[in-house]
Amino acid sequence: MMGGPSMGPGPGIMFTIVPIFIAIVFAIVIGSIVLNSVRYFKNAKSPRESVYARVIAKRMEVRNHTSHHSNGEGTHPVSSSRTDYYITLEFDNGERKEYLDVKKLYGLVVEGDEGYAAVQGDWIVAFEREAAQSQ
Repeated sequence: MMGGPSMGPGPGIMFTIVPIFIAIVFAIVIGSIVLNSVRYFKNAKSPRESVYARVIAKRMEVRNHTSHHSNGEGTHPVSSSRTDYYITLEFDNGERKEYLDVKKLYGLVVEGDEGYAAVQGDWIVAFEREAAQSQ
């Protein structure tokens, strides 16, 4: 028997799987954009409060991303990174909360500092250190 049955999926399956894969990736990207926008506007619309607090911890989170780009002569990796800074405050009632530093306060405060923190949603936007009491 010449030209028997085909030995695997035909080209039709690629026309089914690839569009589904592209749609899933597109939905993930759009979902991420929407989620980040919602978080941003939630914080931006939150009222700014001034609270007395003590800085108890600082941390940074580094995220790396590598993608491959072609330039006609082959592909080469392109890397980027993003660093987010967080400051954890403790309030008079013992409650602790971590805030995203959106105003570059990370290098200006140290653990143990006490004073008035301006917070807006999940952001810390200002910190006014209390003057040390002289004895």
